[in-house]
Amino acid sequence: MTDQSPQPHADGQPPTVEKGGLWGVFLSAAGLMLPPFGVLLSLLGIHQGRKARRAARANSGHAPGAVLSMVLGWIGVVFSAAAIAGYIVFWDEYTAYQECSARALTVSTQEQCDDAWRSAVSERAGIPEDEVPSLGSV
Repeated sequence: MTDQSPQPHADGQPPTVEKGGLWGVFLSAAGLMLPPFGVLLSLLGIHQGRKARRAARANSGHAPGAVLSMVLGWIGVVFSAAAIAGYIVFWDEYTAYQECSARALTVSTQEQCDDAWRSAVSERAGIPEDEVPSLGSV
């Protein structure tokens, strides 16, 4: 097994630690929590991780979190792309649900909006109504 810890420089200085990878992890994690708008944060996390790895390689150091930020960033990009595709495909159903919810003044009318959402998405996607997620708080 090889030792992966960074070796000291030839001049005796300790190896540099590039902290950009940790910022990349933060940006990528934020991007995962904010789909579909998190695609920008995820891309920034990928860029920051890549930049940290290059700087660490050039300075014979290491960049903790750089690879993790790139992995999380790509997961965030895929997740955000799926969310955007979902909004595009179900845009009419989603706007109808929003309009219905804006007019709903009671719990029973909000439940009717939820049922109409499930029915419309079920019909369009060809899946059973009970498998359609609710957009409401319940």
